[in-house]
Parts: sequence; C-alpha cells; structure tokens
Amino acid sequence: MITSIQNAFIKTTKKLHMKKYRDQEDSLLIEGFHLIEEAEKAKLIKTIFLTKPHPDYPEATLTSPHVLKHLLQVDHQPQAAAIIKKPKPDQAGKQVLILENIQDPGNVGTLIRSALAFGFDTVVSIQSADIYSLKVLRSTQGAIFKLNIHISDIQTFKTQYPNHTLIGAHLGQKASLTKRPVQPFALVLGNEGQGLSKETIAQLDDTITIPIENIDSLNVGVAGSIIMHAITQTQPLLRD
Repeated sequence: MITSIQNAFIKTTKKLHMKKYRDQEDSLLIEGFHLIEEAEKAKLIKTIFLTKPHPDYPEATLTSPHVLKHLLQVDHQPQAAAIIKKPKPDQAGKQVLILENIQDPGNVGTLIRSALAFGFDTVVSIQSADIYSLKVLRSTQGAIFKLNIHISDIQTFKTQYPNHTLIGAHLGQKASLTKRPVQPFALVLGNEGQGLSKETIAQLDDTITIPIENIDSLNVGVAGSIIMHAITQTQPLLRD
C-alpha cells in the first residue's frame, strides 16, 4: 500500500492534471467506480488505485485515503481512481456535435452526455474547456468513452468533412432550418456568453433557434440538449 504523497509513482501520476503531461503520456486520470467500469469496457485501463481491496480489481494499487485524495486534488474523500489510455479519434460520423469556446466543464460534460443520448457519434472541441480534464470526464458520466472525440478548428473540420452540413445554434434570432437535417451534419454550439464566432458563422450552411418566452437565453447545456433532441426526431419540435 502506498502511504506517502511523496511516492514517486503518485507524484508522476499527479502530473496528469496538466494537459501538457496528458498529451505527452497519452494518458488520463479518472475518478470513481462508474468511470472505471466504463473505461474498462472501452479497454482503456492502465492502472487502478483503490483505498481498500475490491474483488473485481485484484491487481489494483492500494493507497491510503489521504494519498488518493491528494492525487485527485478533490475536497471529498474518493474511493477509486485510474490511469487510462487517451481514446483514439476516428473518422467523424454522420451526426456531429461541435463545441466552440464553451468554457464551463459542467456544460461540456452535459453536452457530451446529451450527444450520446440523442444519437450523435462524434464530438469536436474547438477551444473549449479541456475535454480530458478530471472535471469534464467526471461530468460526462462515462459517455465520453462511447463517442468519437476530436480536438480541431472549424476550418479544418470543414476541409476534412466538406459533405457535412454545418448548423449553428442562434438563440433568439431568426433561423433558416425548418426540417430535420439530412445526414451527415454537424450542430455547432457557441460560447455561453458570446455565442458563435464570426469566423464560424461565416462557415454555416443553416441556423437553428429555440423559441423562448419570458427570458433572454438558456444555459448552453440545456439549449444544446433541446436542439439535439429536436433535430434528431422524425418531425422536428423546433419552429422559427
């Protein structure tokens, strides 16, 4: 059992909180049994850390509770963590979600979960909250291991996938999309406060909006989830 925060393996593993080190090691740090189970299904597990023996993980590395808490940099007392391999991106599928400059890790995680729930197969992050940070990974509840994840920019995506219709969310503004989009398509969601960038707006093929009353705007996690549900139905729910 590892009982010291000065242990060399613990000190090295803790560096995975830094994006630079995650990229260098091609590895991520996750917390909790649920994420470990989902990562195991995806065959991504490298090392599991536990505070006490568990029959399902006989080869886990045991640590004292204070060491695991130190490793994860959390306020609560964790019971399990793991080092996993970073998932490898594949070709973008037919229903893509693009997140541009969305900075809140909770919103990013919510949108990734909704993407999986509504049949999207690919998520593209453009200057959004670090999609492989512990906060985002935790908020995805494992959905991230079932999706194709890309880190890119709008021009690169447009060049690589010219047949994808780009649909931008323009909340509260007149929108051009009035029926379910034909695959392949990509739904583009913008920053919580600023919306989509001018560069991205210039690349859009269609726009979509949510008619709302009594309030100026919706949280991007809520709005994006509503839109994803609507545009994947046989009869879209959203109308201009």
